[in-house]
Amino acid sequence: MSQESSPESRREELAGRLAEVRRRIDVARDAAGRDDEVGLVVVTKLFPASDLDLLAELGVEAVGENRDQEASRKVAELTHRSRLTVHFIGQLQSNKAASVARYADVVQSVDRPKLVGALERATGAAGRRLDVTVQVSLDPDEGRGGVAPEKARALADLVAGTPALTLRGVMAVAPLDGDPRAAFARLREVSDGIRHDHPEATWISAGMSGDLEAAIAEGATHLRVGSAILGSRESHR
Repeated sequence: MSQESSPESRREELAGRLAEVRRRIDVARDAAGRDDEVGLVVVTKLFPASDLDLLAELGVEAVGENRDQEASRKVAELTHRSRLTVHFIGQLQSNKAASVARYADVVQSVDRPKLVGALERATGAAGRRLDVTVQVSLDPDEGRGGVAPEKARALADLVAGTPALTLRGVMAVAPLDGDPRAAFARLREVSDGIRHDHPEATWISAGMSGDLEAAIAEGATHLRVGSAILGSRESHR
């Protein structure tokens, strides 16, 4: 989409792309023998608040943002804020926790004890609660954040014992190289271990535009899809 496109044409474009992603999800669910719902978080980094409002009008219930400065401004501009659950999905510095706690409903990228403490303090000060997923590193060499799989249960225990945070499950990004399905199978194993002690922590956030089918095959409950719905981000830089 060019920035000169009308709201009507942008709405049509988003509706068409969204319908295709939902079709892919349905096909993948059928192939996996699943009859449960798979949540869709539309990743809206670098796209304007007007796109988020259009997505809300098209029935999208959740959006994901990666950068605090951009997200805090954008959320404040939303007309349809009450229709959207805002997920913070990017790597989060502890000194940004207070800002994120004011507007996010979910933080998917909790990967260290220091961040748990910072979010607990910030959320308590804001008089809110946050849903949280533990980010698991499936390839530590890529520097995308995440706790090592063998340390995920201890971090989940810490989150679960923190009054202002609600442990929802796990999140991960597939390695750039390698089989995404094998990576997501490892995430599912981590999820199974955590749910042994925290049966309510049922979320598995995995899968993006290019690998959502593999994620669904391995039990993903939430997908984070950006470019397949919104198009190229380069035109919005």
